[in-house]
Parts: sequence; structure tokens; C-alpha cells
Amino acid sequence: MHSKHGFALVCLGLMGCAEPDSAPDTVKAQACAPGVAQRVKVVMPPGDDPPWDEPAPENLVDAQGTLYFAVNLRDGRGALWRSDGSDAGTFPVKSFPAVTPLRNRGLGGLVPVGGQVFFRVWTPDTGNELWVSDGTEAGTHLVADLMPGAAGSSLFLPTAMDGALSFFRGVPVGGGTQVELWRSDGTASGTVRVVNFGVLAALQGPSLRVGGALLFFLVGPGSGTALWRTDGTASGTSFVKRLDAEGVLLGDARSEDSGAPGLFTLLDGPNTEVWKTDGSPAGTVRLDAFGRRMRLLGALGSSVYLTSADETTRRMGLYGLSLAGGGKTTVKVLPNPYAGMEGTTPYLQNTASSGGRLYFSVAIGSPFPGPAALRVGLWVTNGTAAGTVQLPVELSISEYYWSPLYATGMGAVLFGGAASAASYNEPWVTRGTAISTGQAANISGGSSPQGFARVGERVYFSAKDDTAEPQLWSLPADLACPPGPALE
Repeated sequence: MHSKHGFALVCLGLMGCAEPDSAPDTVKAQACAPGVAQRVKVVMPPGDDPPWDEPAPENLVDAQGTLYFAVNLRDGRGALWRSDGSDAGTFPVKSFPAVTPLRNRGLGGLVPVGGQVFFRVWTPDTGNELWVSDGTEAGTHLVADLMPGAAGSSLFLPTAMDGALSFFRGVPVGGGTQVELWRSDGTASGTVRVVNFGVLAALQGPSLRVGGALLFFLVGPGSGTALWRTDGTASGTSFVKRLDAEGVLLGDARSEDSGAPGLFTLLDGPNTEVWKTDGSPAGTVRLDAFGRRMRLLGALGSSVYLTSADETTRRMGLYGLSLAGGGKTTVKVLPNPYAGMEGTTPYLQNTASSGGRLYFSVAIGSPFPGPAALRVGLWVTNGTAAGTVQLPVELSISEYYWSPLYATGMGAVLFGGAASAASYNEPWVTRGTAISTGQAANISGGSSPQGFARVGERVYFSAKDDTAEPQLWSLPADLACPPGPALE
């Protein structure tokens, strides 16, 4: 999958393309020395291209210092892999054969719990069910056929909690769906239902992790929209607060650093309510509301930051709100060099938080048919107007590949980027300034890196390389590229 850019490429041969009202500044990109990125192993066989929207390897997770990931092939073959970061130490733990008729195994949903990894996979006999692995083939097995037969189970929000896996099930009951909370230690006898919420409750994702608890949202007639919490046990599962008397949509949810409140938004008609919670009734507070749709970036210091796009001016604004409530401020209105063209309203793609800054990718809608963006830029903010800047890099405009943003935990943010609108996506790194933003590797002239996951001192990811398939690669987590020439 090669993800390219280029307003000029789109406009070639077309009539009526307007020039942008102002061109973004051009800053020469920095570059890491060759060899910083390393291929760990060829895991995808030639000719087995995954679907456009499925990275392979995928679902990369860290289980006590060992990397686990999933591979799904179009003929129904699937495998759970493990890696110690070396070629010899990267191998399939459990392989599932091809099936007829052809279908994707859907092996995924990996969640590490101690030294075990839980995952879901489809088999002809059980449908999609819960499995577990200790890293050996003999220790990889079906946990339980929760929905006996080939129908499979509907499992949601699998979460590691206190040495076990907690998850929700949607169970068909009398024409409705019963929401249940379950817990598993990886054995059939140790996989039990914890709480039955009944058929009148509907689970709304996403969830939040705050103070060691999982916070989740239930909507139902008579109960409205409510926040609940659980530690994975019946006694530790409780109602926190009713957020609205009616059923309203959950917008964004962000779990901040340890000790910080969780943040979420509710979409009530055209309005966006901004909330914070520490998992208690008194600590679950509506901070304020905006009379338009907002997107949540996260918190810095004593404020939470959001964005909103104005369809009239075709510009995106960055806004601040006090975590104490009120105190709305307009931090900055971001420029849109294509605002004079119809259909170019900006929208938020991905976000990350690192080193006291918030990173966010902003796409400019395209005036041409199709879902691809016209341009996508990477922004960073420290919560001030002067500290809100666009970094010198181009992100993917493809509808199949939105450049991920991954905070390594060591000050760096990794993503897929390019030096110019005529280049293809490769691994890039930034520490929030123009001089620290550069190409980390030139893997294949269009590797579309994704699925970043840190294990120890390295970050692993999927990248399409000279095998013409997405393979397993890695970079140092503390990556910082020195100033150098741009790589095309």
C-alpha cells in the first residue's frame, strides 16, 4: 500500500483548480542515518496482500517483554506470532489453516494479561470465540465456547484488570441483546459472568481507564445515559452517575496520565458537552458545553483542549477549557490555504500526547469526488497561540491510510510522513519542533508504517518493504534524528 500526496497531482488535467490563498512555509526535513530502522523478520509470504484496511502484522502488544502480534491471510490462514526482536526469535506460536469457503479468520483483539495473551479467532466449529496463549503452541487454546455452536460470541472492551481479563458480552435473549460483564483467568472454569445488566441496557464505547478502574457507558430507556465503573468483580462494579436523562451519543474519550481525570464528550443534538471524571459521583463533572460539534484532543496542565471546524470559513479552531469548569478560550484559528475552495472544510484525524504537548493531524477536505483528503498536516500545541505550530511534514491523503501518531514514552512521536506532496509515506519522528522533525527511515519509498507498539527499548511496527508486503520492523524508542538532508 503506497500512500501518496499531492494537490498538484490531483489537479493535473482538471479544469477549475484554484490556487491556495497562501502556501504553507517550506522547511527542509531532517533525516536519521541509514540503519536506524531494522527489519525484524519477513512474516508475510509474497502474494498474500492483506486487504487495504488491514495492516499485517497487526495488533502488536507487549506481554512482559515479549512482542505478540497477529497475521491474517486472505485464504483463511491465520497465526499468532511472538518475537524477542531477533529473526530467530520471531516465529508463529499457533497457526490456523486455510478454510473453505475462503474467509478471514479475524484473529485479533490481543490483550496481554501477565505472561498470557488473550485473543479472538474464528474457527468453523465455534465461530469467533476467546482464546489464550502462554507463548507456546501447547499452551494456546480455546478458553470457552461461550456461545455453543458455530455462531460465535459478541465480545467487547476486553481489558486486563488485576491479573485477569474483563470483557463484555452481547447475548441474544428473546429478540433483544443482554449486556453482560465477564471475567476470565484463561481457563474454562475460571471464565464466569460477573454482572448481568439486562436487555434494556446498551453498551456505548469507548471506555476509560482511571485510577485502576474501567469506566464504561450504558444507555437505556428510563435510565438515560449513565457512567459505570468496574474493577472486574461484582462487588467492584457500580453505577457512578447519570449523565443525561435521554440516550445521547458519546463523542471522544481520553484517559490521561496516572492520577489525572478521564475526559469525554457527549453529543447532545448540535451541542458538545465536555466532562471530566475520577470515577466517583462527585468527581464526575460537566465542565461546559459548546453549541457545535467539538473534537477532544486532551489535557495540558489545568486545561483541556478541543478543536472545531467552521464550515462557513472552512477553518479549524483550537479551544481551551479550564479543568475547574468554564474559562473558555480561543487559542488559535488554524490557517487553511485552500479555504477559498468549496468542500475544503478541515477535520481532525489522529491525536497523541507527549512531553507536555498535544499532537494532532488535520486533514483538508477535498473538493473533488471521493473520500481522499486534499492535504493532511501535523500540528503541535503547548496550549498557547505561539506554541501552536504546523510541523514541516506531509501526511497521507489516502482514505485507506491515515498516518498514525504514536508517542514512544521517551519524548518522541512516530508517524508516517513525507518530505513533500510528491513523496510517499515512510517512518518519521518528531519531538515537537521543526528541527526535531525528520524522516526516520527510507524503507521502500512508500512503506506506510502502522501498528506501532513499544516493547522494552524498541518500537515495533508494520511496514511495506522490498518484499512488496508489510513486514515486521523496529526502531529505537528514544529516537532523535540529528539535522541532515531530506530523504526522498
